[in-house]
Amino acid sequence: AEKNLKLEEKITMLLQQNEELRARIEQNTVITRQLSEENANLQEYVEKEVEEKKKLSRTNEELLWKLQEGDAVSPVKLPPTSSTSFYRCSSGNSSPAKVRTLRR
Repeated sequence: AEKNLKLEEKITMLLQQNEELRARIEQNTVITRQLSEENANLQEYVEKEVEEKKKLSRTNEELLWKLQEGDAVSPVKLPPTSSTSFYRCSSGNSSPAKVRTLRR
């Protein structure tokens, strides 16, 4: 009878531990689900940031190219009240050979 009583106490203790472990498993499952959601959201955010960075990099490259090309064939700046005509060299060179300004 004494051995039975000790075994019953041990069973009760093990059942309590089992319940506590089940509660912890449930809590860990909820936390794991939340962390998985957060991880997915962060991955999506990072992908968007990477795409935005690529887009900005392409835009930057394009602007730098335009800036360099603009320096290579930059037009002559004139006051806003005049118009400019460009004459090309007969050699086929694409740079302006002569600038004629007409005042109005």
